Amino acid sequence: MTVAPSKYAPGALTNDDLDLVPQPSPGSAVVPFDIPGVHVGTAEYAEGPTGCTVIYLPEGARTAVDARGGAVGISGGYNFHHAIVLAGGSVYGLEAAAGVSTELLHRAENRTHWAALAHVSGSVIYDFSVRDTAIAPDTALGRAALRNAVEGEFPVGRCGAGRSASVGKVDFTRAEFAGQGAAFASYGAVKVLVATVVNAVGVIVDRSGNVVRGNYHADTGERRMPAFDYESACGGTETTRTASGNTTLTVVITNARLTDVALRQFATQVHSSMHRAIHPFHTELDGDTLYALTTDAVDLEGIPATGLGALASEVAWDAVLASTR
Repeated sequence: MTVAPSKYAPGALTNDDLDLVPQPSPGSAVVPFDIPGVHVGTAEYAEGPTGCTVIYLPEGARTAVDARGGAVGISGGYNFHHAIVLAGGSVYGLEAAAGVSTELLHRAENRTHWAALAHVSGSVIYDFSVRDTAIAPDTALGRAALRNAVEGEFPVGRCGAGRSASVGKVDFTRAEFAGQGAAFASYGAVKVLVATVVNAVGVIVDRSGNVVRGNYHADTGERRMPAFDYESACGGTETTRTASGNTTLTVVITNARLTDVALRQFATQVHSSMHRAIHPFHTELDGDTLYALTTDAVDLEGIPATGLGALASEVAWDAVLASTR
């Protein structure tokens, strides 16, 4: 489905103009996963439409953050997390992470001892380009998403933070809706979950090299690689109208015990691999961020951390494709 550009009209409706009530955001399907202690919740404001996704780990997990692109929107960015909050609403959507922090404070009976503090980071996509409102995820929506969190299930499709995500904006008139995706795999005792919200300049590409979402040419009914359009426009009198404000947000969770150095490189390796599924990727108009977390449950045996990165990279490709459901 192609998107209609918003009017960016002055006087657009904001959260203060309506009596907003958080709604469930179930998506079109659920990806089951088996990593104990990982909970996922979503919520949305249909009036936006926009939403948020919370990945909650009550026991916490060591983390490496790999942030790229020219427009990164992030709060926190810790090396240990109890929750990651992904949201629409660009910089205003960072408020959802504050709501999750407050909810976790209350769950801890308002204890503020250093050891009781919950580490929460937020990352956002710019989803205003496809809608006419200024409604953004706020503290109430973040808290609702956390309250909706369940263990072992990840909603995919146009839901949560991916509610108004779009891709293939080499020329915005050829953009299409995407969403959030997830994929899970087990390799013996080692497990990998990848979740991603795809709101990229680039198109989504399958393993056969076919564009499956974005840069849709209505006159011919085809989707094609942006490079062909950029080549045609190069040196010409007409320019492509590539939209600014784009981001792909990704969370990779494994139970494999990795050193801090290996975890950082694992994050870089998986993030780098995603250019195969999203083309182009990490542009000056994107704010791509990847969080890599480990629950440190099992030793990595038989392969090096680089091998785990190679396996997780394939899972990441599956997650990107799942965002088109």
